[in-house]
Amino acid sequence: MATDFLSIDDVTDDELAWLLDTGNAYASQREGGPQPLQGRTVAMLFEKPSLRTKVSFDIAAYELGGHAVYLGADEVGLDKREPVEDVARVLERWASVIVARVMAHSTLERFAANASVPVVNALSDVEHPCQAAADLLTIHQSKGRVEGLKVAYIGDANNCALSLGLGALALGADFAVASPDGYAFPDADAARLRARSTGGALMLTTDPDEAAADADVLYTDVWTSMGQEAETAQRRAAFQGFQVNERLLTRANSGALVMHPMPVHYGEEMEPGMLEHPQSVAYTQAENRLHAQKAVLRLLVAGE
Repeated sequence: MATDFLSIDDVTDDELAWLLDTGNAYASQREGGPQPLQGRTVAMLFEKPSLRTKVSFDIAAYELGGHAVYLGADEVGLDKREPVEDVARVLERWASVIVARVMAHSTLERFAANASVPVVNALSDVEHPCQAAADLLTIHQSKGRVEGLKVAYIGDANNCALSLGLGALALGADFAVASPDGYAFPDADAARLRARSTGGALMLTTDPDEAAADADVLYTDVWTSMGQEAETAQRRAAFQGFQVNERLLTRANSGALVMHPMPVHYGEEMEPGMLEHPQSVAYTQAENRLHAQKAVLRLLVAGE
């Protein structure tokens, strides 16, 4: 049973399927149901800005009967004011879950190693498993399944891409990634993706048209993630042609979903207007952050 949620690899295939089923149940009926956080507190510690993750976790804690406490980077000063290890050992005395958005994934690993309560990755430089859980829930709701679909990711092989790929392959989908030279998955991440596959194929290419061909999902994310601002000009040049737009959508299957975790840099990774396209489910992805994260909290706290 999962004790932390730092990576999609922290849950089994059965637990991942349970997260989607439970998230879908929460989407159908937000009120009622088990309240595993009754009388409990979720400590949220964020080193990076957040809209969807912060608000949805706050509401998730409330709707599961609990309470969330938010701590910004300046309030805690990880490894400046005091070390991660001390913060973890203090927070575990008060909170039932620690939700952390961090600059470095190693910070999450240090939290998990030193806290006796579950630790949830609310985004790191390596993975974004909560986003992937919401993405997979959205695909399942829209298509009725994940197994046998082709999910195409266009752009930077980043944290969102890795978590999405691990989850999609675990559920039996094909996962195709188109990235420019120098921005593809490292060999170690590609090996992790292949190891998680339960029958789906992994395609790594530098050609967006090849990745998008016959896809059931077209997914993209920003070219420049938080913390990479100094690389903005370089990345804009490198990623020219790696945009989800009307033309690329014609390469995909009819009715293919258009997905983006938001926020969007219009005119870069996504053509203006595509977020409002009839085939876009980006706002549903955002809504499903709440439902998927309620399922994650329930799994970790109630051990279901």
